[in-house]
Amino acid sequence: MGWRFLLLRFFLWVSVIAWGVVLGAKLFDLRVVAGAWSAAPPESLSLLPYGPRFPVNPGQFFAPISATILLAALAGLIAGWNTPNNYRVWLALSAGSILAVWIFTVVAFWPRNGTLFAAGSGSPIAQTDRAELIRQARLWVRYDWCRIAMMVVGFMAAVRAISMPTRITPGPPSV
Repeated sequence: MGWRFLLLRFFLWVSVIAWGVVLGAKLFDLRVVAGAWSAAPPESLSLLPYGPRFPVNPGQFFAPISATILLAALAGLIAGWNTPNNYRVWLALSAGSILAVWIFTVVAFWPRNGTLFAAGSGSPIAQTDRAELIRQARLWVRYDWCRIAMMVVGFMAAVRAISMPTRITPGPPSV
C-alpha cells in the first residue's frame, strides 16, 4: 500500500467518525433541544441554549466538528484524486455535502437565529409578533430537517467510500 492510499483511508476514517458523531448530535439537538424551544413560541424561546443560563452553546460543538469533517472530506478527495471515477464520486459527494451544510446554515439559519434569540432573551429589540415567531420557529425546524438530510447524504457517501475496494493509480484520474 502506498502512502496516498494510507492517507486516503486515514481521512476517510476521520470523516466517517466525525460525520457519525455530528449526525447523532444533530438528531438529538433537533428532537430534544429544538423540540423544547420551538414547542410554544414565544414563551418556549426562553429555552434556546444560548446566553448566561447555558455554559456552552451548540455552535461551540458543531463548528469545530463540522470543520473537521470539511477538512477530512476535502483531504480525502485530494488524496483519492487518482482513484476511479465511480469511487471519486463518493469522495466528492461527502465533501460537497458538508460544504452545502455550511452554506445552508449561513443562508437559512443565521438570519432566523437573530430574531429567535432576541425574542427568547426578552430583548425589547424583538418586537416580532407571536404569529411571526411561530412561523420562524417552525421554519427553523423544517430547515433543520433539510440540513440533517444533507448530513445523511454526506455520511452515507463517506461510509460507501470507505467500504469500497479501490486503488490509487499513478498519473491523471482514470475514466
